[in-house]
Parts: sequence; C-alpha cells; structure tokens
Amino acid sequence: MNAFFIMIKHDIHKMYQESVQCVEAEIDFVEATYKKLRGNSARFLREDFSGTGQTAAEWVSRNKNNKAWAVDLDGEVLKWGINNVLPNVSDSQSLTYIQADVRKSNIAQMDIVLAMNFSYFLFMQRDVLRNYFVTVKNSLEDTGVFFLDAFGGYEAAKELTEERECDGFTYIWDQHSFNPINSEMQCYIHFKTGDGTEYNRAFSYYWRLWTLPELQELLIEAGFSQVDIYWEGTDEKSGEGDGDFKVSKIGTADAGWVCYIVALP
Repeated sequence: MNAFFIMIKHDIHKMYQESVQCVEAEIDFVEATYKKLRGNSARFLREDFSGTGQTAAEWVSRNKNNKAWAVDLDGEVLKWGINNVLPNVSDSQSLTYIQADVRKSNIAQMDIVLAMNFSYFLFMQRDVLRNYFVTVKNSLEDTGVFFLDAFGGYEAAKELTEERECDGFTYIWDQHSFNPINSEMQCYIHFKTGDGTEYNRAFSYYWRLWTLPELQELLIEAGFSQVDIYWEGTDEKSGEGDGDFKVSKIGTADAGWVCYIVALP
C-alpha cells in the first residue's frame, strides 16, 4: 500500500466529519424550527466557522432553491471542502466558500446563520463575543434566525479523556486543561486508526467554556429580541438523549449535555 493511499484513507477531515458531525440531524432541526417560528421555508443560510462546509452542503441538497455560504478563516480546511465536499453538490453554484473572519464576511440578508460545534467559544472576552453576535444580527433579515449550539455539565470543566469507536478508527476527545479563574480550556481531538496510526492533536481548541446564562445575556445585549434554549429529551429505556430538542426553561443537571440556542432579531 503506497503512502498516498494511506494519507487519503486516514484523512483527518473525513474522520472529523464521521465522528463529530451529524449534519442531517442538524439541518432537520434547523429547517423544522425555522418553519415553525416563521411559518415559511428559509432559503439563504450562512454557516460561520464552517470548516469543510459539510453543513452548508447538506442545506443546499435539501432544495434546489436553497443557497449557502460557508465562512471560515482557515484556508486549508476550506480548500479541503472545495475539493471534497463541493463536488458532491449537484449545483455547485448554490454553495459558496468564503475565507474571512466571520465578523467581516459581508454576507448579509440571511434567513439563517449557524454557529455550530461550539467554535464561537474561541471569542473569550464578553465584548468580543457580543460584537460577533451584533454582526450576526445585522446580517439577518428581519425574519431571520440565528442558531448556535453549546455544551456544558459538571464534567465539562473537568480534565478528562473520552474515547468512542467509529468505523475504522477511534475518536478521542481530550479536555486537556481547564482554568477555573477565567473558564478558558485547552481541548484536543486525537484519532487512532485500525492499523495503529495515531493522529495526536489532529484538532486543537483553546476557548472559553461559556455558560448558558452568559450566552443568553450577551445575545440580548447584542440586540436579539428573543433567545430560547432547546433542550434534548431523554429516552426512558436507555437514559440517553432522544434527539428531540424542545424549548425549555429547565434543564437536567447531567454530567455532559449539548443544547441548541435559537435567537430572533
């Protein structure tokens, strides 16, 4: 087996997509929630911190009239998306990749803006994160909707390592360090493949663990008129999440949780 084939087989971006993202379920939620809130179907979506643009690609695959913009500062990951994700889009003109700071992309008049996979946590000061939220609000139509996700729980601030078996490789989430004074943390994703190849620190995240009260307050300060938390229900048999996210005022004190935040201008 030559080295080129091994490199393709063990592509870290592909492993990330398979282990971290579930774009079908994410867009199911976004699509249905927008329609419930606004009474019609969205067409224009901007995916901030898009990485490979897989979520934006899923959006345009749903309807021939849908348009999406994938915005990220990392040119390398965008190039990977252009080479590996865009060719699978039936109408390549419906998805545009933009290399830019998400606060300065100038992609406006959006029905939907997404900030998923907690990437906005890299804005670690209140005024910086608030400024990003202001730019999002200004880029939305009056009937637009801003979707974010967040994570937490009493193990979220713990230094730990978790492993999960995937198809042909092991995904390893490493909460390497946490500073309780400022809630800043260093996290890594590692991969270990079936043939023993290890990709240590394949992805690195230095960010702030924001709390839901802080995020809701900052969104309101940024000018959003309504901010709701969509909490996942629990499967009675397994005790795990059931994939059904609903507006809630009370969450469960789990070791770890992921929720959606939905903000209206």
